[in-house]
Amino acid sequence: MRIAIEREEFTLNYQPLFDNHNSIISAEALIRWQHPTKGWISPADFIPLAEETGLIIYLGEWVLREACRQLKQWESTSFFQLPLIAVNVSPKQFRQSNFVSQVKQILAEFEVHPERLVIELTEGIVIADVDDTVKKMNALQSLGIRIAIDDFGTGYSSLTYLNTLPIDVLKIDQSFVRDINNDNNTAIVGTIISMAKHLGLKVIAEGVETEGELKYLMSAGCRMFQGYLFGKPLSADLFAKFHITNQQKKITANCLISAQ
Repeated sequence: MRIAIEREEFTLNYQPLFDNHNSIISAEALIRWQHPTKGWISPADFIPLAEETGLIIYLGEWVLREACRQLKQWESTSFFQLPLIAVNVSPKQFRQSNFVSQVKQILAEFEVHPERLVIELTEGIVIADVDDTVKKMNALQSLGIRIAIDDFGTGYSSLTYLNTLPIDVLKIDQSFVRDINNDNNTAIVGTIISMAKHLGLKVIAEGVETEGELKYLMSAGCRMFQGYLFGKPLSADLFAKFHITNQQKKITANCLISAQ
C-alpha cells in the first residue's frame, strides 16, 4: 500500500446524489485502488489495512484534497457547477488535533467555499469521544461545512446524541433500504425520516436500487437519494458527462412541458 501511494495508484470515483426532482445535488467521493497486476481492489479490502497501519490519515487527507481539486476543476473547465461534494472521514483522521485547520487550509488552497463541502462521519466516530466530537463539529460548522452521519441506524446509541450534536444530514444505511419490504425495516426507515423532519435534519436514503424502494421512500417523506437506481460511482470524466447529460434531459423535459 505504501508503494501504491508512491506510484499514485489511488483514484476517486464520484457517485451522484439526486433530489426528488431528478436533479443532481451532490456527489460522494469514493476512493479506489487500481493495482497494476491485481486490477481494482475493493475498499473493503484495503481500508481496514489502512486504518490498522495508520496510512488512512494520509489517504484521508489525499481524498479531501483531490475532491476539492476536482470540484474546482469541474467549475472552471466544464459546463456545470456541482453544488456539494461529500467526503468520508475515518476515526483516526477525525481525531487528529489539527483536523479542522487541515480542512480549512485545503478549502482555501483550492478556493472552495466551505458550504460546498459535506463531511461524512460514522456513528462510531461520534460516540467514541463526545466532547472532542462536539468541539470539532462546531468548529467545522462555524466555517460553513455541513456534517452528515453516514450509515445511520447501525449504531447502538443513535437516539442519544441527535438532539445534542451539530448534525445537518442523516444517511439511512443501505441495509434498511435494501430490505424495505421487511416490516421491521419499513418501520425503522419511516421512523428515521419522521425523526429527522422533526429535528430539522435532512435525510438521504443510501443504496436505492429499485423503483419499489424509491416509491416507498418518497411516500415516507424522503427527498434525497443515492444508489444504483440513479447512478453508479464514476470516474471524474464520466461523472462530468453523466451530469451534463442529466441537465440536458431536464432542460428538454421542461421545454416539452412548457410547449404543451
